[in-house]
Amino acid sequence: MRAVPGYEAYDHERWVPEPPKKSYRTSFERDRARVLHSSALRRLGAKTQVVAPYSDDFVRTRLTHSLEVAQVGRELGATLGCDPDVVDTACLSHDLGHPPFGHNGEKALDALSASIGGFEGNAQTLRLLTRLETKTFRHNGGSAGLNLTRASLDAACKYPWTRPDAPVKNGKQTKKFGVYAEDLPIFEWLRSGSGDTGARPGPGQTCMEAQVMDLADDISYSVHDVEDAIVAGRFQLRWMQDPDHRGRVIEYTRRWYLPGVDDATISAALGRLEATEEWVPAANGSRRSMAALKDMTSQFIGRFCSAAIEATRAEFGRDPLTRFNGRLIVPEETDHEIAAMKGLATAYVMTSDERQPIYQRQREIIGDLVDLLTETGDQYLEPMFAADWHDARDDGGRLRAVIDQVASLTDASAIEWHRTLVQGEPFRNELF
Repeated sequence: MRAVPGYEAYDHERWVPEPPKKSYRTSFERDRARVLHSSALRRLGAKTQVVAPYSDDFVRTRLTHSLEVAQVGRELGATLGCDPDVVDTACLSHDLGHPPFGHNGEKALDALSASIGGFEGNAQTLRLLTRLETKTFRHNGGSAGLNLTRASLDAACKYPWTRPDAPVKNGKQTKKFGVYAEDLPIFEWLRSGSGDTGARPGPGQTCMEAQVMDLADDISYSVHDVEDAIVAGRFQLRWMQDPDHRGRVIEYTRRWYLPGVDDATISAALGRLEATEEWVPAANGSRRSMAALKDMTSQFIGRFCSAAIEATRAEFGRDPLTRFNGRLIVPEETDHEIAAMKGLATAYVMTSDERQPIYQRQREIIGDLVDLLTETGDQYLEPMFAADWHDARDDGGRLRAVIDQVASLTDASAIEWHRTLVQGEPFRNELF
């Protein structure tokens, strides 16, 4: 095993030990390759990021978003001393658990599985990496998933707690969690400590690589969702000069991302971005305006990353920061600017009135599929999920197998399954 500075042998361990390999690659490089070649990652190419992937040739999918997060996270992490492949693996993995129809599908599955602990995309990611996307088996015949190293699995844990243990923020228990009750054994293994140093993560403490992944995710979708929305004709940045439009963005930013922060502070964050040379008040689809929009996206990514790097270095010095020997620091002003960018996309895409009937129809499709597959047992389940259904000890386990099946579907396959299985229409290949 090739040594990696800043990481111990403990960090390279896998849940199921594997024989040493004569390889030019580190164990972390092999982790990245396992995720990159997974079917779960390929399926993200047909899953909604913000706008449905089949609606426009330009918009980002979950796959292109994940690739962009990986690029941002890899460079940010390497600058701070993290192993770039550990961060890259976490970034490529971070959305694997998302079901069809994005967060709308996630909410639908959560309600449908309330009796068995609910559904959460991040908990589903851990389940995919350690159980559903199989490369290795345990001694008892059970799946060990991709059998990634401890460091890579921990880096992919954005919310390292169960639903009951979720922390309270702003007086409310957060809805996000990263592990289902039935997956606690592997979770406890990967969170069991940090080897010879004796350092152990505190409850809910994320490792440095996971913090980098989380920030790279926030930065990427804050700027890229705005870019997609502008190109799709949803809004123009010059609208922020209109008090009504500005007020709408401020309201959604506060409600969704910055509860407790006053309007003036959010408006000031918008103002700082508007004052930059890169701000594009209007884009008309020409090559020049598209280039300007792309430059704004690039410059804002650099702006946010640089601010975090400078603040983190000011606190922790120049030593390599890995695992639990440091903390990523995002200045408050930078956090507000990122949130304001997210508020722009929220105000004009995710909450637009015209999309509400679409969201309702998506929830109906998810609900109908779960109901049908629950009623028909293993009849329509793919072989892997049918095996899980048969191995389940009770109705709860069988429902989880159904939920896993539906969550694995892409947007298009969910619509097709619904059309053929629920509506009873014949299969139709739209390409021929």
